[in-house]
Amino acid sequence: MRIRSNPLPRRLVDVLCFLIIAVFLPVVFLFEIVVVLPAFHEPGGFFHTFTFLMAMFLVFNIKGNMIACMMIDTSVDVKKMEPPAEHLDWRECGECQRLAPPRSWHCKICKVCVLKRDHHCLYTGCCIGLRNHRFFMGFIFYLFVGSVYALVYNSIFMWIIQGHIYCNWLTLLKLTCPMLLLVTGSFWSNMYLLFYSLNVLALAYGVLLLGYHVPIVLRGGVSADRTKESKQKYDRGVYQNLRCVFGDRMRIAWLSPLIRSDLPDDGYHWSATKNIKDKD
Repeated sequence: MRIRSNPLPRRLVDVLCFLIIAVFLPVVFLFEIVVVLPAFHEPGGFFHTFTFLMAMFLVFNIKGNMIACMMIDTSVDVKKMEPPAEHLDWRECGECQRLAPPRSWHCKICKVCVLKRDHHCLYTGCCIGLRNHRFFMGFIFYLFVGSVYALVYNSIFMWIIQGHIYCNWLTLLKLTCPMLLLVTGSFWSNMYLLFYSLNVLALAYGVLLLGYHVPIVLRGGVSADRTKESKQKYDRGVYQNLRCVFGDRMRIAWLSPLIRSDLPDDGYHWSATKNIKDKD
């Protein structure tokens, strides 16, 4: 597996989106552990320890999968590339001025052709393709789970335990119009409302991404597929489609980005499924 030579985001919008996860996630995590968790469970007790370990597991997988997306190079390896004699579905890339494998597309931001390119991710600042698709799915999955987990605790803490402070019309107004956080209220209460708003946004982001990408993965496609034929062309069935993303050890690969799980495809040679061939 090749490591990307320059994993840092290239555009300002990529940098800003990356910082939301890279900076705010650890800060919010510390706030949850230091302020929110002791309000529910006695420090040192079973539930306090269990919740702390679960939070560590979720943060590790969110950050770990995100870093893996950025570090793993999923671009076309020019030295390894050997077009078949008939070229089949290979095509000329106008930007690279060379033949490109099927299902690979050129990214104007990354300036390379990406194997089985899905999309360019703002939060990682790189393209999601063959080798890092698994880690992107892990990133958004654990972002969703972590957001749900945190929102349950935060909602009970804010609306019930600290209800005498936050249950008022001004709090609701601040949540609907975050700019008011800059001009009203104390720094501490406004900071917690900011974290709560980020929690809600992270949950909405996770829901939208999972709702969009999971069906694509299950049918064996990529986001770049537009026509009905292209969406069905490489559909091998749900099990094999999942294996093509998560690898041979897909049953445990989702537990950690550190678990090695080799992919069944090399990204250069693809064959259409039988039902599509029959239609042709």
